[in-house]
Amino acid sequence: MTDQRPQNVSVRNAPEEGSFDVFVEEEHAGSSLYAEISEGPTRQRVFFHTEVREEFGGRGLAATLTSSALEESVRSGFRIVAMCPYVKKWLSTHHDFDDALDPVRPVHIQAVRQASQARP
Repeated sequence: MTDQRPQNVSVRNAPEEGSFDVFVEEEHAGSSLYAEISEGPTRQRVFFHTEVREEFGGRGLAATLTSSALEESVRSGFRIVAMCPYVKKWLSTHHDFDDALDPVRPVHIQAVRQASQARP
């Protein structure tokens, strides 16, 4: 299998923005937005929207972004809640994260509403 990722692609977490961002040669190409919830010792990242700019479409950047965001989240001790349709679909064919997935509950919907209202 050949890696068809574009060269010079990076994914960075911007916790102050509640997003993971993908860059191609330092140009912002897309984002995956999340809200964080802590309930006792359990920390969760609720992924609710993923978008790659149209001019960067068809390059596999959404998959690269999603994979990197979930890997970093789990490595940092977060459990994953997938509300974003793209993240849900991606997870349905990538089972490496099955043990870190939690179902959507009302508290997650409320957290996403709050996070969405706080965005410019």
